[in-house]
Amino acid sequence: MSFTVDQYQIKIIWQSLRPLVAGRTYLLRRGDQELLVSVTALKYRQDQKTGEHLSAKKLNAGESGIANISTAQPISVDEDTNADFDFVDLQTSEFLGKGHIEFPLYRATNIRWQSLTVNKTARAGAKQQQPRCIWFTGLSGSGKSTIANLLEKKLFEQGRHTYLLDGDNLRHGLNRDLGFTEADRVENIRRVAEVAKLMVDAGLIVLASFISPFQAERQMARRLFADSEFVEIFVDTPLSECEKRDVKGLYAKARRGELKNFTGIDSVYERPECPDLVLDTCSYSVEECVEQIIHYLFPAYSGE
Repeated sequence: MSFTVDQYQIKIIWQSLRPLVAGRTYLLRRGDQELLVSVTALKYRQDQKTGEHLSAKKLNAGESGIANISTAQPISVDEDTNADFDFVDLQTSEFLGKGHIEFPLYRATNIRWQSLTVNKTARAGAKQQQPRCIWFTGLSGSGKSTIANLLEKKLFEQGRHTYLLDGDNLRHGLNRDLGFTEADRVENIRRVAEVAKLMVDAGLIVLASFISPFQAERQMARRLFADSEFVEIFVDTPLSECEKRDVKGLYAKARRGELKNFTGIDSVYERPECPDLVLDTCSYSVEECVEQIIHYLFPAYSGE
């Protein structure tokens, strides 16, 4: 029997030293076909000795498990002949593991996109602005939230319609169930990116201030938007300077071993490879950084 849908249950045999994490986007390679695939849920991993089904949020090298995936476009699968594929890293094209499609998910066959009369163009036109997602990334203490806050104030004073999504604030509500493991960080950014996409669709200029330490998730967020809608701003403040500031005392706790999975100490921060704008907070004040952003977003802007 053949199926053509965009969601399947699969079996995974993972081989990369970098673990498979639920919520992350990879490249699916099957013969000559390549397309984006997201692991929407890791249902369980299988104990290598007993075969027992164990709860898991990631698969390490040599482990196997069952997961649900969502592909960027529907794919045709004949359960008898072409259900095998490879996982490939988006950035490096490195082979990561193997997958076998077991069956389509029922929800993939009965959900359709609902066309709406009022669209993003109409909403943006009513606000007389170009909707965008301005994504701030950088270490804790780099100045992301301070800069984003002042930028929103300036844009609001200009009569623009904005909303600021802040990492700490969202962890009080939408993301309060998430911790700081790699799997939870991936899910944190996935949720934020989807919320930002909805707000841009509403015609808003959205400011998203998140450490967002992994390149894969920042690229995932960018792919949700049109090219002109997503602006990645790297607040490039050295770790040593962030530690000096340490407004919340978090670096001190991390250095003492009281705070685990802290970015820059015992959890990696992957520097953006091609950000749209880089801000140097050691050389420029917050106000000057904000002016740089405004000039980038609105080249004709002449200041106050």
